[in-house]
Amino acid sequence: MAEIIPFVDLKRQHDQIATELQSAIQGVLQSGWFIQGPKLEAFEREFAAYCQVEHCVGVGNGLDAIVLLLKAYGIGPGDEVIVPSNTFIATWLAVTAVGATLVPVEPDEQTHNLDPARVAAAVGPRTRCVMPVHLYGQPADMDPIMALAHEHDLIVIEDNAQAQGALYKGRPTGSLGHAAATSFYPGKNLGALGDGGAVVTQDAEIARKVRMLRNYGSEKKYDHQVLGCNSRLDEIQAAILSVKLRQLDLWNQERRAIAALYAELLPSHVVQCPFVPSWADPVWHLYVIRSFHRDALQSHLQAHGVQTVIHYPIAPHQQACYAAQMPGASYPLAEQLSKEVLSLPMYPGLTEAEQQRIAGLVASFPG
Repeated sequence: MAEIIPFVDLKRQHDQIATELQSAIQGVLQSGWFIQGPKLEAFEREFAAYCQVEHCVGVGNGLDAIVLLLKAYGIGPGDEVIVPSNTFIATWLAVTAVGATLVPVEPDEQTHNLDPARVAAAVGPRTRCVMPVHLYGQPADMDPIMALAHEHDLIVIEDNAQAQGALYKGRPTGSLGHAAATSFYPGKNLGALGDGGAVVTQDAEIARKVRMLRNYGSEKKYDHQVLGCNSRLDEIQAAILSVKLRQLDLWNQERRAIAALYAELLPSHVVQCPFVPSWADPVWHLYVIRSFHRDALQSHLQAHGVQTVIHYPIAPHQQACYAAQMPGASYPLAEQLSKEVLSLPMYPGLTEAEQQRIAGLVASFPG
């Protein structure tokens, strides 16, 4: 059997910067400071600058980042939050965690991201927030969403977990809404060596509230002003992220080159490649194709040593944790995508020869 092409291979990235990673970890060990220290402060400054915003607050993971932002804005029971019907479930779980009501909206069928026209139709008297997701590393169409938010006095929270470094009309995702949440899960474009996340915003007061909420509701030790939690990005992860942030643009450029080659090599009569609007510069966290024979195609690739993943095989409203709450809910586009999408290997270090092999296997698919 041919050598396996993994869906993701973090070792190829980490080998490039192994010395820097080891030095960063050793520096934290020698400092003896592991929580809320200078490495976190440094990374927060660096990532805020990278996103072209004033404030960054490191937290425990991407889900916590969304939850803490919703809490900082005072969004809770009685409020409605517009979310994509097609997204990773964390976007939905955060809204449920604060007691607000989910209002799912179907995507644009070409980009798989929130459709601004459908968002406009979903706004009602209880709507407080819109949460676009920059899915697969491709920016959502933010200008019409922000215009709608201005018209109706809504908060816009970007879920930027998959799109660190992506550009929308030349502006970085994470700087387009009122605030953004991101994840540093290891497989992300900017990934830690464990869980991690962050909030970024121009709003100093929101940043202050999130800092307090992440640290037991406290700005001063043993003085707890609000009901907070423990969700802090630790010093070792912050130090690692600072090292990797310096490589992020280079890695994203490599992802763009890989995506361009896929688009050139993959046969259009077998699969549908991603559509990219003229105003978008994605960072290709995932390279997601569509096929009417997705399951058979995945099995064909697996049989020949190519690992793939489905993002996502079950739409959020069909998950067991929501199906009982939303009996009879129907989001046909989300359901259709869940049956047709397939993510091919995509990561810095993926070789042209490996892509040639993948494309050849897709072309040979008998389905």
